[in-house]
Amino acid sequence: MPSNNSPAWNFNTFTIIGRCARHGHLGIALTSSPLAVTSRCPFIKANVGAISSQAFPHPGLGPLAIHLLEIGHTPEKVISELRESDRWPEYRQIGIIDKNGFSAASTGHDNSDWKGHKNGLNYVAMGNYLVGPDVVAAMEDSWLSSEDEILEERLLSALEAGRDAGGEKGGHLSAGLIVHGAQSFPRTDLRVDMHLGEKDKDAVHSLRTIFDVYRPLIPFYEERPENPLIGGWREWLEQHQGIKESSGPALA
Repeated sequence: MPSNNSPAWNFNTFTIIGRCARHGHLGIALTSSPLAVTSRCPFIKANVGAISSQAFPHPGLGPLAIHLLEIGHTPEKVISELRESDRWPEYRQIGIIDKNGFSAASTGHDNSDWKGHKNGLNYVAMGNYLVGPDVVAAMEDSWLSSEDEILEERLLSALEAGRDAGGEKGGHLSAGLIVHGAQSFPRTDLRVDMHLGEKDKDAVHSLRTIFDVYRPLIPFYEERPENPLIGGWREWLEQHQGIKESSGPALA
């Protein structure tokens, strides 16, 4: 058990946070060796910003960061405020993007090596307990070379690039992909809380499998809240995409 004098949750994680410059969508993709990483690290509010807290994450930092962005703080100022109000700032790794694409990141001294981040307009790539700096560099390269893709694909491809560059030393047991458009609810919220598949695969592979089924249905789930007469997903997919799904998960 952790002592009372040290943080309790150690999430060795790598993450890509991104904003679509064309549409203003905000999103986060991440993976980690502990289970259910998506339940504690990422926070997004449409038309405000996106933040992920990891290494030894504090879930309370997410809502606080979103509030500070809402009242006009820059991402750099938000990180400064979070560090000043946090008892354990050197154990955190934090990345933030605001609604305009401005970004900031902080990697605490007491994160597990290798640790580091890269950020620029519309993105933050970061990780800790990685095999080396090539992981974050590969994520950044993938992000910068995929401008023509939708945000979900850009984020997931960057996550795969980090994994393929060696990823986290502890492996990739859980993963998640969240994207917010203009609505208060996410347009995409997919996660693998614990990979239980083949030993030669991982949670990122499982997340890709789920997303490839979900991707053509993004317009369906965007329309359905305002149009209950839209019908079922299989019928819609056959009508709009020319694809007949005779089997597969019964998406709700």
